[in-house]
This record gives sequence, structure tokens and C-alpha cells, in this order.
Amino acid sequence: MNILAASLEAMARAYRALGTRADLILVDGNQIPVLPEPAMAVVRGDSLVPAVMAASILAKTARDRVMDRYDWLYPEYGYSLHKGYPTRAHRELCVRLGPSPIQRMTFRVRIQEIG
Repeated sequence: MNILAASLEAMARAYRALGTRADLILVDGNQIPVLPEPAMAVVRGDSLVPAVMAASILAKTARDRVMDRYDWLYPEYGYSLHKGYPTRAHRELCVRLGPSPIQRMTFRVRIQEIG
């Protein structure tokens, strides 16, 4: 499954897990997951729609906390510094150390090409 399909599936699962209904679901981007309620894609929604802005901040904050925890588990990868984004430092660490236990293996070839 590619990252777009995984993101859309994650959105659909997250919505279903809420156990609630909405009149309209706004999705930041240009694609809509399969949802039981009406949905609308909003390109650049995180800079245009206050509710999407807030959700984006909450999601990024939660992700940063997860990456800080991964840094505690795998300190050699420096996750608290780059939060897993493909910075030069992150890519260099992955080349030198190999993929971490949380590394998406679909990026392995790309990382090896850098080294």
C-alpha cells in the first residue's frame, strides 16, 4: 500500500473509531477517503479552514510526542531532533545505521541511493 492509500485508510479508520456522525467531513488535500458521510477535499485546508488548521496542529503535536517516545526507544536515530522527517541528518543516520525498527521499508531503496 502506498503512502496516499495508507493515509486515506487511516483517515477512514480514525473517523469510524470516533463513533459519531457529521454533516460534512473536511479533508485536507485533494482526495477523500471512503466515508459513510458527505466529505469535501480542501486543498491547503490547513491554511484556509480554522477547524482544519486546529486539527493539523493537534495531529502534528501528537506525532511529535510519538517521535519523542521513539527517540527514547531508539536514541541513536535522533528522532526528537528531526521527528522522522527526511532531513539530511535523518537520511545519513539511516544510511549509516540501517533502517530503524520503525522505518518504512518502502523507502529503503531511496535511502540506500543517498549513501
